[in-house]
Amino acid sequence: MQRLLITLGAVLLLLGIVWPWLARTGLGHLPGDIRIERPGLRIYIPLGSTLLVSVLLSVVLTVLTWLGRR
Repeated sequence: MQRLLITLGAVLLLLGIVWPWLARTGLGHLPGDIRIERPGLRIYIPLGSTLLVSVLLSVVLTVLTWLGRR
C-alpha cells in the first residue's frame, strides 16, 4: 500500500510539473468536448478529452503491467 501511494504521489507531482506544456497541446478543445456559454452560465463537459486520456492511461498501464510480469 505504501508503494502504491508513493507511486501515485510521484505521478501527480510529475503531472503538476508538466501541466503547462500539456495545456498547450489542445487537450480540452477536442471534438466531442461540449461547451455551453450563455450569460450567467458556463458549462464545460470534456467528453473527447476524457476518452483520449482514458485510452492513453489504459495503454500505458497495460504495458507497464506486462513489463512487470516479465
